[in-house]
Amino acid sequence: MARTYKIKESFYTLQGEGAQAGRAAVFLRFTGCNLWSGREEDRTEAVCKFCDTDFIGTDGQNGGRYDLEACANLVASLWPGGGKPYVVCTGGEPLLQLDEPLIEALHLRGFEVAVETNGTVAVPESIDWVCVSPKANAELVVTKGDELKLVYPQPEVGAQPEQFVNLNFTHFFLQPKDERGHDHTPATVAYCMEHPQWRISLQTHKLMGID
Repeated sequence: MARTYKIKESFYTLQGEGAQAGRAAVFLRFTGCNLWSGREEDRTEAVCKFCDTDFIGTDGQNGGRYDLEACANLVASLWPGGGKPYVVCTGGEPLLQLDEPLIEALHLRGFEVAVETNGTVAVPESIDWVCVSPKANAELVVTKGDELKLVYPQPEVGAQPEQFVNLNFTHFFLQPKDERGHDHTPATVAYCMEHPQWRISLQTHKLMGID
């Protein structure tokens, strides 16, 4: 039976975070995650308790169930032309669904393929850009890539910046936790200034008012 990909939404925008911030990209958001159901009633018992993304169902912009060719064609249809086509596969946890056949199909359409993952699922070898965002209390199996982007602070054991500094990543980012009633930006700035291996990553898409 042909593989079906469950897509929450897909849209064209600017990457708002990390080393590729400001770059035009198609976002392909897969449904589902292995660290939280996505339902508020389950948040307190989830491994990841601070996610601010809706990844339940297929009811978002261009959401649906797609076979391999239809999914790749959807991404291609959203690119306006010119430049280097770039797609960010995200979620939830995209590596629960993203596989080598879909990556190959996107490559055939000229796309550089990036993934934003929690690092608990092995990354297909053909991915072009790997961004790992570790979560406390989740086993990290992806220990190399292009950027490690740690939401800060995570007071739990297992998510302190010093635990990751010797991993094989090109870029190390701390991103202030988006938490209602708390501004974690000053503490994140202070940590990056005291530990210059780290750079700060702001959610610039929220500052600009774009998706």
